[in-house]
Parts: sequence; C-alpha cells; structure tokens
Amino acid sequence: MISIYINNYIVKNQKLIYINGNNKVIYIVFAFFVMLSVSVFSQNQKLADSLETIYLGDDFKEENKLSLLKQLAAQHSDPDKKLAYCEELLKVAKMLDSSQYFFSAYLEKGNAFSQMGDYSLAIDNYLEAGDIALKENKKRELAIILTSMAVVYQEMENLVAAISYYKKSIAISRELLGTEKDSLVLATTIENIGYFYLKLNKPDSALIYFDESGALFKRMDHEIGLAYNMANKGLAYAQSSNYKKAEQNINAAIEVIESSGHHSATCELLMEISEIYLVNEEFDLATEFAYRGLNLASKNNLKPQLSDAYLLLSKIYEQSEGSNQSLAFYKNYIVYRDSIKNLSSIQEIANMRTDFEVSQKQTEVDLLNQQKKTQQILVFTMLAILLMTVFYFRNISSAKKRSDILLLNILPSKTADELKQFGKVKAKKFESVSVMFTDFQAFTRYSQKLTPEILVKSVDYYFSKFDKIIEKYQLEKIKTIGDAYMCAGGLPNRSQDHAVKIILAAFEILDFVNKSKESTEEDIAHFDIRIGINTGPVVAGVVGEKKFAYDIWGDTVNVASRMESNSKPGMINVSENTYNLVKDYFECKYRGEIDVKNKGMMKMYFVKGSKISDQIDNRASDKIVLY
Repeated sequence: MISIYINNYIVKNQKLIYINGNNKVIYIVFAFFVMLSVSVFSQNQKLADSLETIYLGDDFKEENKLSLLKQLAAQHSDPDKKLAYCEELLKVAKMLDSSQYFFSAYLEKGNAFSQMGDYSLAIDNYLEAGDIALKENKKRELAIILTSMAVVYQEMENLVAAISYYKKSIAISRELLGTEKDSLVLATTIENIGYFYLKLNKPDSALIYFDESGALFKRMDHEIGLAYNMANKGLAYAQSSNYKKAEQNINAAIEVIESSGHHSATCELLMEISEIYLVNEEFDLATEFAYRGLNLASKNNLKPQLSDAYLLLSKIYEQSEGSNQSLAFYKNYIVYRDSIKNLSSIQEIANMRTDFEVSQKQTEVDLLNQQKKTQQILVFTMLAILLMTVFYFRNISSAKKRSDILLLNILPSKTADELKQFGKVKAKKFESVSVMFTDFQAFTRYSQKLTPEILVKSVDYYFSKFDKIIEKYQLEKIKTIGDAYMCAGGLPNRSQDHAVKIILAAFEILDFVNKSKESTEEDIAHFDIRIGINTGPVVAGVVGEKKFAYDIWGDTVNVASRMESNSKPGMINVSENTYNLVKDYFECKYRGEIDVKNKGMMKMYFVKGSKISDQIDNRASDKIVLY
C-alpha cells in the first residue's frame, strides 16, 4: 500500500492517480490484498487447537503420529508453530522412512515463511516440494506449488514471473478437474489471477475471474474460500469507486476470515477498510482500523503487514496534520520494508527460479522419452541424475557464499566466524574501548519540512559516507537509531590506538558534513552535526535469533551518548577519560565541569585539532601506544 504525494498526484505502484486541490482522491486508491495459496483455505485454528491438545497430551497411537503432525502443520495459522510442526514432521518422517510426508512438510514450511515475509526461504522450501512432485509425477501437487510460487513472485512485484506460474498452474488444474481437491486448486488459482488484474487496475476483468472462482467455491460449499472471494470483490468495487458496496463486502468477509485464525489476511482486510475511510476523510475510523491491523500484525510477527500498517498510519497522520506521528511511522515502515525486500533476497530468488525451471525442463524431456527403449531411458535418467547432482553442489556452494557475505555485512568477521562454528556468540568484556555518537542538529524539526523520499535519501547519503570513514580507520559500526550514528574502536579486535583513530574519523566525518553544505543537489538536505566520544570498558555480544545484531553495553556507552548530547554543532566533545589518552596528540579546550543527566558534574573537552603539523594519519596512528 505504498503511496507518496508529489504535487497533485499519488504515485502508487508506479501508477499515477490524479487528486484535486483538497487531496480528495478522484480515482480509486489502489489496494493490496493477501495472496492466497491452497493451504490458506485448509487452515482451521479451532481444529488446530484440538489437534495440538491431543499431540501435546500424547493421547494418540504411535502409528497416527505422522498423520497428526501433517494436519497440525497444515491447519495451524501461527507461522512459528507451523514451522515447528513442519520440522517435527520432517524429523519423524525421515526416522520412519516415510517419504510420502516430505511434500506436505516442505509445502507448509514455504507457506509459513511466505506468511512471515521471508520470501527467499519460502521459495527454497517450495522448490524442495516441487522437486518431489516432479520426480513422482504428481500433477495436482505440482499445480499447488506453481500457484504458491506465483504468489511469492507477485508479492515481490515480479509480475512477469507471477503470471507465468499462474498460467502453468491453471493449465494443469483444468486438465485434472474432477474431484473437489482439483476444484479447490483451480478455484484458488483463478482467484489469484483475478487479484493480478486488480494490480493492473482492471477491476472489470478481475470481477470476471472472481465470479468464476466464486462459483467453484459455492459449488464446493467452501465457506472460507467464499469469504476470500467476497473480500476480493470488495476490493474490485473499491477500485471502481463503489465504496459502499466495497465496505459491505469486506466487513462481511472479515468476520469469517478472522474467526478462522487467518491473521495475515485479517490484517490486510482491516487496513483495506481503513483505506476506504481515509479516501472519504473519516480519519478517526481510518486510524482505528489501521491500529487494529498494526496490533494484530505485531502480535503475530507478520513483517509484511507490519510494514503496510506503519505506512498506512504515516499516510493517515500526514493527511490529518499529524506530522510528527507521520514521520515516526514512516521510519518504522522503512525498517520493515528493507527487512523483507532486500537485494540479496531478490537475487537469491532469481537464481532459485532458474534452477527450478531447469529441473522442470529436464522432467519434460524424461516424460517425452518414456516410450523409447529401456536402454535410452536409462541413459537419459543417468544424465538427469548427473545434472541434478552438479546443480545441487553448485547451489550449495553459491548459497554458502551468499550466506557468508550477508553475515559479514551484519557482524564483525571474528564474531561471524564464531557464530558459524558454534551456533552462538559468547559475550566478551573489553577493558578499553572508544565509543562515538553523532547526531544531526534539530533533525526532527527540520525533517518535518522534507518529503519522506528526500529525508530517507539524505540520511542514507550521510551514513553511507560515515561507513566508509570508520572502515578506513578500522572502527566497528554498531548501529543507527533514527538520525543517530554509533561506532566504536578497540573491538572486536583489541588495539592500542583506538582513541586516536576514532578522533581522526570524527574530524573526517565533520569535514564531510561541512563540505556537504556547499553541495547544490536539491534532493540532499543539509544538517549541522554534533559528535561525542568516551573511552572505557564495555561488554559486547550478539542479540537476537532470527535477525542478529552486534551490540555493546555499559556505562561507557551511556557517557558517550551524554558527550554527544552536551556537544555543540560542528564540535567534537570528549570525556576526561578520552582526553587523558589523546591529549599528547590533539589540541583540546577544557570546557569545565558540566551537569550531565543522571551522572552529575563531568569534565568535558572540545578537540580543536592535531598537535602534529602534518596531521596524524592512519599509518602514523599504528605506532601510537595508549595503554
């Protein structure tokens, strides 16, 4: 649900929609809705709760264990629990040598990761399931996988790949049409093609497909399928500016979908209702439904829906003149958007897509040669096995390389090696570390005058340069918080000159910010910067399980933050600890004792410049011993 105001237009999914002078949309604001996979319709949280009670109570026969785990994996709407039961299903199936359950486990793992917004892992598991379907020539299962992959590509906004997989799936489904299972696969695929036309802003074409899929759901008496169908028709009516009919359809659908435990879909519907109220400038109702969607997404760790909810609330507050709230929500949207749509994931999905299509082509060749002599079939089979083995080992090597690069972008190399070797990182204490904080002067007040695009581009412009500077001085970036930038010297590799190096980096950062003020680029904002540095002991370690972060803790960090907040624009403010380490190398001006919040009176110094005429450079600092 991305929309950014530019003059008298809304840019929405690369389409322009004209608005009048009062910001009242004349043409429908384009809406998104959750994409459907066949397993979504099979989820029943009440049934899952009952099955979970039986499983956890060990109240079942051992021979029914696999069947029970398969149902739990399929029925559970909580993605984390769904993943846990999938892993247990795989483990038990391998132990009992029951490969027939592998397909269901990989399919449901893919659905869980897709629901959580981890699209790369979703594709990876769909490929495992698709490989099983291809090898065993199970066309119905292959159609399900093709639809599931199309859903992910559509969420990634790769419409060319999405429609290709939809067409393959629907062709197979029409061939198989006969049983209720086949009808469900076909109805789901047709429903998604209708949604595809919604994305192309063609509600009339979409309704044609929705009518066909709705008839199939009605023929099967499929309540949840009909609910999704009604919701999608509501979106089509909204796109045609029939808001009353749209609201009626979506409100009727949400009761059924919410009661079935489909949290991601419920979030999407709540936000769609909010969008409708926003178009009609009913801001209180728009805010109420947006917050309901945000709370439900947060409770269930649904990253795509969290991202959409933050953006929607930013847009609501922007139009209702709540600028501060709008900016805060937009920052949160950026964080979640980047976590689910990053370049490495897109590249990985593209590579996996190529491998899957190669595998499909090989299977087609094998099927065409089934009527040939036994010897020829054996030759082709051996070649296929050889090719698949080569692709398999290449993919392992490529995936490992991508994983290592990604890990090094998040963690220091030493820490990353420890994590790969032991699966965890032990916290370490460092007796002497220099910590630097930077902050843009009056950022919040000034940023209210900027568009979100320029604001984000400007922050990225400065922080990207800061990254290069601290890398030059062998410092470690810890994190950014809004417009604040934090780094440290002396860890994870202990050094003897970290205080000098961090001040050299601070001068270079200050010089870059000052020179940037002379830039004539209209889309880069200009700020003044404050810098604060303190030296002392810290504890460093890695936090998080799914999203790792290298962080440091201790009073040294708190004092460094106070040095920054008590600094002045264009100045480098250091504590007494840091001053004692660098006073022989830099000219410093004593500021006296200053009252610091929660710390009392503390001595502070402004660093004015180097005492060495030709300035200390990175090579000279290698010879400096501070402790």
